[in-house]
Amino acid sequence: MVQGSFPPPAFASAQDRSALYADLASWLGNRFSQAPALREQHGHTLTWIENQPPDAVAFPQSTDEVVRIVKLCAQVRVPIVAFGAGTSLEGHLNAPYGGLALDFAQMDRILRVNAEDMDCEVEAGVKRKALNTHLRDTGLFFPVDPGADATLGGMAATRASGTCAVRYGTMRENVMNVTAVLASGEVIKTGQRARKSAAGYDLTRLIVGSEGTLGIITQLTLRLYGIPEAVVAAVCPFAALEGACKATAAAIQLGLGVARIELLDALQVRICNVYSKLTLPEVPTLFLEFHGTPAATEEQVKIFSDLAEANGGGPLSYTANPEERAKLWAARHDVYWAQRAYAPGKSAYVTDICVPISNLAACVKETEADIEELGLTVPVVGHVGDGNFHAVPLVDMSDADEVRRAKIFADRMTGRALSFEGTCTGEHGIGQGKKTYLAAEAGAGIEAMRAIKQALDPCCILNPGKII
Repeated sequence: MVQGSFPPPAFASAQDRSALYADLASWLGNRFSQAPALREQHGHTLTWIENQPPDAVAFPQSTDEVVRIVKLCAQVRVPIVAFGAGTSLEGHLNAPYGGLALDFAQMDRILRVNAEDMDCEVEAGVKRKALNTHLRDTGLFFPVDPGADATLGGMAATRASGTCAVRYGTMRENVMNVTAVLASGEVIKTGQRARKSAAGYDLTRLIVGSEGTLGIITQLTLRLYGIPEAVVAAVCPFAALEGACKATAAAIQLGLGVARIELLDALQVRICNVYSKLTLPEVPTLFLEFHGTPAATEEQVKIFSDLAEANGGGPLSYTANPEERAKLWAARHDVYWAQRAYAPGKSAYVTDICVPISNLAACVKETEADIEELGLTVPVVGHVGDGNFHAVPLVDMSDADEVRRAKIFADRMTGRALSFEGTCTGEHGIGQGKKTYLAAEAGAGIEAMRAIKQALDPCCILNPGKII
């Protein structure tokens, strides 16, 4: 396979775009807009990457409407960027070639809950919290929980993860099939509701994580789980980050049924104390949660307490009180906003690596050394139960030297992850921000990705400029 950059796309002229947008405005009415503020909102806004807004925003209400919009855009080669809740962190939503943002806010129907089969069918614009509210009386829940209240379509597109991934898996494991509109306007459903299948290529896994570059997800079928009989949250301080990582690895290797295990360094604990009104000791800390029967969770707490003590941790405090548990996990989910509030005017230079659990302690220790050497303000937080952590430089983007040091830090983190047989992104995806890192990680595999993109989207109208 010949290596090279993806051919630069040839998109519609300004005249052709204007004609298309006039047609869409006539058809969609107030569900189409070219208002500057709305356009900017639909570009990338959360981190250091420059905002590149689309030309216009449309709000479809059905798969059939998405098909019609895609066919119209394909005729004149206008780029399309699918938009969920706008919570991605790697420039996924930017429109570097202009074009149309498809906002799924009005495709938010829960279509079917199959309680006996423990699955459900939803439109792409349904948000994860709304789904769990709807499921509450069924005794079931959907466990994938990225920090933001993201849409399920967006979560599938970015192969999202979250605090519960160590027990329940990521979107990769929990999406059973999707309905997607291809660049041609053709609709495909990637599978059925059977729990396993050996029928042909795994199109579900191809679309999940493709970041809207191969198809636009309009509906999903998701796995559900029974709400556990007992849930216990715990907090465990440690003398050092390395000890917290070693205790985590020991728990995973032992097969302890921990549902959540989250790492915060001393700086991140301080930030959470201020923002979320906690009173934790400002030392490296693990937030944990155990699911099961009352007897099982009590045993899990005791075993982990012993593991922590053997690695310089403790005492472990725990609670089954729902309000106290909710406050703890709200603080964890709010860390990004807490970081931004801690350093007003600075941007979060997001990193997101994942390594095998046996290499986690060494990787975190070397990252700490980089933070000290480069003189950056870098809170560390992560889903360490699956080897995924974020060290986030808080950077003044007008300070060229600080930006330079942050870039060095991010490059070193990614290089270290790959040297430890890990990945440049555990859950945030590639977007614009990590394309160079993906090339280093995938090697010749990047050419196979280009071939797939060329086959499914030869005119490159679906979220161009992302991944490859």
